Amino acid sequence: MAADVHKIVEAVWRMESAKIIAVLARMLRDVGQAEELAQDALVLALERWPDSGVPEQPAAWLTTVAKNRALDVLRHRQLHQEKEAAISYEIDHQLQDAAPDLEAAVANALENDIGDDLLRLVFVACHPVLPTDGRVALTLRMLGGLSTEEIARAFLVPEKTVAQRIVRAKRTLAEAKVPFEAPRAHELGERLGSVLQVIYLIYNEGYSASAGADWMRPALCEEALRLGRILAGLQPDEPEVHGLVALMEIQSSRARARVGPDGAPILLLEQDRARWDQLLIRRGLAALARAEQAGRGLGPYGLQAAIAACHARARQAADTDWARIAALYDALAQLSPSPIVELNRAVALSMAYGPQAGLEVVDGLLAAPALKNYHLLPSVRGDLLARLGRHDEARGEFERAAALTHNQRERQLLLARARAPH
Repeated sequence: MAADVHKIVEAVWRMESAKIIAVLARMLRDVGQAEELAQDALVLALERWPDSGVPEQPAAWLTTVAKNRALDVLRHRQLHQEKEAAISYEIDHQLQDAAPDLEAAVANALENDIGDDLLRLVFVACHPVLPTDGRVALTLRMLGGLSTEEIARAFLVPEKTVAQRIVRAKRTLAEAKVPFEAPRAHELGERLGSVLQVIYLIYNEGYSASAGADWMRPALCEEALRLGRILAGLQPDEPEVHGLVALMEIQSSRARARVGPDGAPILLLEQDRARWDQLLIRRGLAALARAEQAGRGLGPYGLQAAIAACHARARQAADTDWARIAALYDALAQLSPSPIVELNRAVALSMAYGPQAGLEVVDGLLAAPALKNYHLLPSVRGDLLARLGRHDEARGEFERAAALTHNQRERQLLLARARAPH
């Protein structure tokens, strides 16, 4: 019985923790303290619910407990201020309003304010004042509801490292006096870009794990997609939000086809497309349409989603419109130039116009500092050389790529390609 209750508590926490923290952060103007009080409510539920039973409205129960503790903190904080009488009246007024039916009052507050509160929390957790690893850890903790242990396991780093990142992130936000508010209009572009980058980083780590024994980490993909969908609901007029959601939906549609029964990777052109999830594809195409309908042109995420859509629309690999994909990569390279975009463009060019066209672009990237230890550069070059019949050179490139990757499944795949007969 206790084990079942614990599962219910964990499920409610995963779904509702971000909302609870957002409400408390608005009250306290302190994200770190808001999370601590929300965690206190979680601990109390784990202690009480096995004996008292799960309440009819578990999310409201957790929020009520956390909100009451926040009010106690405010009372204690305000007792040290000069205007004690006026402030105490304000707190008592809040408590009186909630007293007749506190759960109903909290539920109503959540329904009316939660969108703004969640949006503020998203922008705080992904604030540019934080280093990238701090933003990722804090976002997964506060918005994804993941424990420190779960984050550490997902990114294959020590739990202590993740805990330190979260502590440092909270301290940085407090020291920088980052306000609990959505950015002003002139700040929105930079701040929204930071939010999207964090969600994209989380998704990519799940889609193609950078290290470890697994090709994918589905839980990270699911968390990133959930965060993206929440953000799309909070920012419905931002085309790049829909572009990122479209990209993640379409990429996620391939999950079942990307891994064989033994866990081995299956590359895109070799996948059984009958196993692609058509519901996710339809959702992705609908999100892409919303990005296009905004009338501001597609941004980097929207263009990547359009590329993914070309694959999704092809019933067979041979039906892929590689010329359109190459053109989309041309547009992406102009809008958001980077060596990795150029490497992907080289693949598209090779498929549309032959491997020599792609190899010319790849060879121009060999001196790029950003790709010096990037395993996909020799991997792509090896594939192009193999298609040109230069098998000895290809073997060396695959072996070099295998030595650079930290993912065991990918290493095995690359070594198998190096050993493959001509």
